[in-house]
This record gives sequence, structure tokens and C-alpha cells, in this order.
Amino acid sequence: MVNAIDAGWHAHVTRLILELAWTGYYGFTRQLIEQIGLSMAVAEAEQGALPVVPWLKQDDEGPYLEGHRCGNCGAVYLGERDNCSSCGARSGISPEKLTTRGTLYSYSIVHRSFPGIEVPYVSAIVDLEGGGTIKGNLIDVEPDPAKLVFDMPVEVVFRDALGRKDNEGNAYVSYFFKPI
Repeated sequence: MVNAIDAGWHAHVTRLILELAWTGYYGFTRQLIEQIGLSMAVAEAEQGALPVVPWLKQDDEGPYLEGHRCGNCGAVYLGERDNCSSCGARSGISPEKLTTRGTLYSYSIVHRSFPGIEVPYVSAIVDLEGGGTIKGNLIDVEPDPAKLVFDMPVEVVFRDALGRKDNEGNAYVSYFFKPI
């Protein structure tokens, strides 16, 4: 029987391991999980698919994009930072969930890519409502300039990362933009 202290420790260690996995230390994490005797099946079920970038997070409600907002000037950045590039503040930058709606700022239709990547596709830069600018692929639209309109409304959707898997067979989740 597990007592309350052991259960609390187990939950804490599991959260730590899953956080390490989300930040890209999955190979190390698998070894650690096996060493402390946790079930890989349980840990993987709690973890879900691996994010393709550090600012793609997941909680009980599902995946989301995390930005960091400067408390001094309100600038929003992807990825963690200690200083604001806009106003130079050295503190007061805090994480927040970014919105899932925005507008198409710019795009490029990609005709040549790495082997195995289907072309053409639309690489887009989107200004998110509430702040933040992010690059990703625009899906569910023809890669034709006549069909792409600057400032068109888009939403962020989260899907399998085009079937990509790591060396251990773990799936990845990514974000994409979809016209509204």
C-alpha cells in the first residue's frame, strides 16, 4: 500500500519527468522512468504526443502555445526570456497562454523542401490577437496566391506533425494555421 508521502512524491517525480520530456529530454527521461520503476505506458499516456517546439505546451485542456509577455511594455515573445527586446526591461516577463486566433501577416509558397516533405505548401507568419507573431504552415487552403489574402483571419489548430516520429517511435504534435 502506498502512503500519502509516497503518492505525493510519485506525483511530483512524474510531473518533473513529463516536464523534462516536453522540453526535449525524452531519451534521458525514458532512462529515468525505467530506473525509478514507473510504468512507461502510464507516463506516455499522461504525456501524449511530444511537442515539436518548446513553446508548444499541454495541460488538461489540451495543447496550447505559450508566450512570454513583458509586464513593462506588453511585448509578447515565443520561448522563455529574461529580458525584453522591445523596452529593455530585465524583469517582469511572465508566461501566458496565447490566443488561437490571428491574421495572416505574410506567406511564402514553398516549392522545394527536404526529401519526404510534400510540396507545395504555404509557410505563413501570423499576428495573434492579443499579441505575438508566429511562423507556421497554413493548411486547408490551396497554395495559390489568388486564394491567399493578407489579413485574412486564421485560427491555430493542433494536429499530428505529419506522421513524424522520433527514433523511439513517439509521435509529435504540431500547430498549424487554418483559415476561418
